[in-house]
Amino acid sequence: MTEETPRTAGEDWWSTEIIEMRPGMIRYRGYAIEELIGRIGFPDMIWLMLRGDLPSAAQATLLSTVLMSAVDHGPQAPSIAIARIASTCGVGINSAMASATNALGDVHGGAGEQCVTLYLAIAARHKAGESLSDATRAELDALRASGVRYVPGFGHRFHPRDPRAPRLMEVLRATTDASIDKGFADIAEEVERQISKGRSRPIPMNVDGATGAIYAALGFAPALCRGLFVLSRSVGVMSHAWEQMQRPERNKGPLPRSETWTYTGHPPRSVEPEGKRP
Repeated sequence: MTEETPRTAGEDWWSTEIIEMRPGMIRYRGYAIEELIGRIGFPDMIWLMLRGDLPSAAQATLLSTVLMSAVDHGPQAPSIAIARIASTCGVGINSAMASATNALGDVHGGAGEQCVTLYLAIAARHKAGESLSDATRAELDALRASGVRYVPGFGHRFHPRDPRAPRLMEVLRATTDASIDKGFADIAEEVERQISKGRSRPIPMNVDGATGAIYAALGFAPALCRGLFVLSRSVGVMSHAWEQMQRPERNKGPLPRSETWTYTGHPPRSVEPEGKRP
């Protein structure tokens, strides 16, 4: 066994195509960091790290747009509320952010991923020869059959019409880059049409439905869309954690001091004397 064998084994164990780094040299996907600095922005870097190459100007702009559109939705959003509560407990901003982003799961934060999965399934049927209407109906029927009650990316408990969605769809449709599949705008709007059909009140697309269409149009895998949402919402999480850290309140809970919770357990009772307990 030569002296180099253990080192080579260790290097191969941690093999990666993402970064090459040695003393005095850092390359991301083959690009020297000093050549990237000042020439590309953060969305470009996200694309490079995830996709392996630099995006076109249109791809970078659209990714930037979709990331900025979902940064915050106020303290009623669990992730934002958690960030504010955690920040009053004496933890650092990184701990407050981690506490918040750990709450981004299937129900809060996962709709974009679920929406892209739905859109891709519809697109596959449509590409195989089904009409867009039939392909959409088939996948919506499959969702219902699986027990899904709410179509991800549609409807909102606060907004009769999510103000972010129409504008995002306008931006997607306005692109002229042929690498961006604007057909996902048609898919998203067909889903909206079908689930609203026959209802007195339509079920409009929300931000997850619109961002899902953009992520699908940009070619991101569904699982990455949740990670991208985490990146986006982390901006709002950090902002709220920092704002709360500037305030004097400590251990700020989810309710004002004047309010507590509704107790639904036993009425007041006493411990039976020993010997009389069952």
